[in-house]
Amino acid sequence: MGERTPLVDISRSSTARRRIVTALTGTALLGLAVQVPATAAPEPAPPHRTTATAQHTTAYDDTYYKDALGKTGPELKSALHTIISSGVSKLSYSQVWDALKATDQDPKNSANVILLYTGRSQSKDDNGGDPDQWNREHVWAKSHGDFGTSTGPGTDIHHLRPTDVSVNSTRGNKDFDNGGSEVGEAPGNYTDDDSYEPRDAVKGDVARMILYMAVRYDGDDGFADLEPNDKVDNGSAPAIGRLSVLKTWSEQDPPDDFEKNRNQVIFDKYQHNRNPFIDHPEWVDAIW
Repeated sequence: MGERTPLVDISRSSTARRRIVTALTGTALLGLAVQVPATAAPEPAPPHRTTATAQHTTAYDDTYYKDALGKTGPELKSALHTIISSGVSKLSYSQVWDALKATDQDPKNSANVILLYTGRSQSKDDNGGDPDQWNREHVWAKSHGDFGTSTGPGTDIHHLRPTDVSVNSTRGNKDFDNGGSEVGEAPGNYTDDDSYEPRDAVKGDVARMILYMAVRYDGDDGFADLEPNDKVDNGSAPAIGRLSVLKTWSEQDPPDDFEKNRNQVIFDKYQHNRNPFIDHPEWVDAIW
């Protein structure tokens, strides 16, 4: 499998270069100066850069997440499972069509939805099974655990997204990883025989959907215990990889306004549960 260079933090590289230039300039000036006052002010620290690993706070910490705060590892995962599995309203697969028209609505055109892999804005009514229409993509491929489209993980809209029909077919049930050849119909997406790499703008979205599913479905509801692993080509096993890559994607592509709004719409109007990794992306590293 061909490897591609992961996302690069350009701003951090630029900061490093500026520090080197500043240090060299300061050294030259010290060589020319006769005396440096002892009270010279220190160089100001660079501005803080928020990352996905920074501690987040939300309006739900004192209520929805109160039993999870302060926990890590298996205790945090267990607490979150209880939280996001309680009081959930479940949809039928046919109801998913209308739900996605609300959760993935184009903020610039209320008649359209945004397709996950292509980023294309497309009419809500242009859904179905024909090429170039949009359909319902299971980001956690339903064959990984064999849960199909029965009410439960097969209809959980936290991981169901509108996608171009043929691009959905190209992704198929592949695991997620870096590398491959670019997908012609979806520039910025790459694929090979056993994995799929989405465009940069939704890499974190994909990671957080996968990890939500791993917490939400742990085998206590008649469905398989879903778990991420660090492999690809998992086949029908109730597992999807590659975990190390998903963690990197989550950190490099923090939740944006579209993803946060989607989480809120699902909570308010449909399932009444939340994806905790959108509210607290730092919990990815706290668990895995």
